[in-house]
Amino acid sequence: MRIQLSEHFNYQKLLRFTLPFILMLVFTSIYGVVDGFFVSNFVGKTPFTAVNFIMPFLMILGSAGFMFGTGGGALIAKTLGEGKKEPANRLFSLIVYTSVVCGVVLAILGILFIRPLAAALGAEGRLLEDSVIYGRIILAAIPACVLQYEFQCLFAVAEKPALGLYVTIAAGLTNMILDAFFVAVFHWGLPGAAAATAISQCAGGVIPFFYFSRPNNSLLRLGKTAFDPGALRKVCTNGSSELMSNISMSVVSMLYNIQLLKYAGEDGIAAYGVLMYVSLVFQAIFIGYSVGCAPVVGYHYGAQNHKELKGLLKKSLLLIGLFAAVMFTASRGLAKPLSLMFVGYDEGLLNLTARAFGFFSFSFLFSGYAIFGSSFFTALNNGLISASISFMRTLVFQIAAVLIFPLFWGTDGIWFSIVAAEILAVLVTVFFLKSNSGKYQYGNPS
Repeated sequence: MRIQLSEHFNYQKLLRFTLPFILMLVFTSIYGVVDGFFVSNFVGKTPFTAVNFIMPFLMILGSAGFMFGTGGGALIAKTLGEGKKEPANRLFSLIVYTSVVCGVVLAILGILFIRPLAAALGAEGRLLEDSVIYGRIILAAIPACVLQYEFQCLFAVAEKPALGLYVTIAAGLTNMILDAFFVAVFHWGLPGAAAATAISQCAGGVIPFFYFSRPNNSLLRLGKTAFDPGALRKVCTNGSSELMSNISMSVVSMLYNIQLLKYAGEDGIAAYGVLMYVSLVFQAIFIGYSVGCAPVVGYHYGAQNHKELKGLLKKSLLLIGLFAAVMFTASRGLAKPLSLMFVGYDEGLLNLTARAFGFFSFSFLFSGYAIFGSSFFTALNNGLISASISFMRTLVFQIAAVLIFPLFWGTDGIWFSIVAAEILAVLVTVFFLKSNSGKYQYGNPS
């Protein structure tokens, strides 16, 4: 039975509703990990380094989809909560059409500027050429990538979490199967891995577009709309936290790469790449839960159901804590096996990666609270606070830490800087939750 946004959510119902989005984001992350696995083991260490070197730039462009999806989803959910179904569908259509145009522009600009950008970040020789080759193929599919990230958020608003999961699984299996054929069987190398990813992104973005273009039994359908700069401004402002979060993480990743080149060479970037693959999968649990919960929060905020809002916050903070404990334990146990899977062919790189895991695993105890806190305020249509949490977490704290800590502890300082930044982000999140409890009437979450 389909769970409706207007229902009362106990723990069981909340987990049932958000689980497809958790699995969706986890699966999306896993097929990115598979890409790295094939490149590292079948193409080589330098191409694997190139993928991790240029990926932050590609993520910046694709993150426009999260901005439209989260910012638009919150506004659509609030509009539905107010009982305005037709305006909600016009808003939905406007957001999707605008994101397509935005994706095309980003693809063109990315293809033109990827080489000078990679060179400016320090890539040269084969690392530079591999980064450009991989990046340009992925950039051709950026419009579909934007749609894929956007629809992953909007499936929750449409009350179709299971369908969103099926689409993501289809896209992920496409990437995995094509990776195996293009890289391991046909030996097409780095271009083959990039092509597999690009094709899978097209599947993840185009299939939902056609679904919502036709008559369906969800809350949303693409149709006629009118240009509304005020609504788009609200969407972009509200979704700016997720955009800022993704851009900041990518900028920080670039800075980490620069620092690691300085302190540990190309092996440092390769080790960081393994950490980021694991982080993508684990943090996808936090992000997936937050994405799935946001429309519920937005709907009850629009309906002025303050009691339900308070319950959602308390239940969510408890669940985030449970997820954090499980992920910390898992990351400690899986550190060596995961390092072996990616870089077992190089003993020095293996030891560096396993040591990095020892520091990095502590970040999972804290990161979920800031991720959820930012998403919670996005759902309340307060883009300023949401963006502030994301900005402090992923840009200010991490940049300060990664610049200062290595001066005292070298490469180990780079790994520990992530943990320190997450701890500070939790403190900021608690401050905003407590100081705004009266305004939004969700009570004291403690």
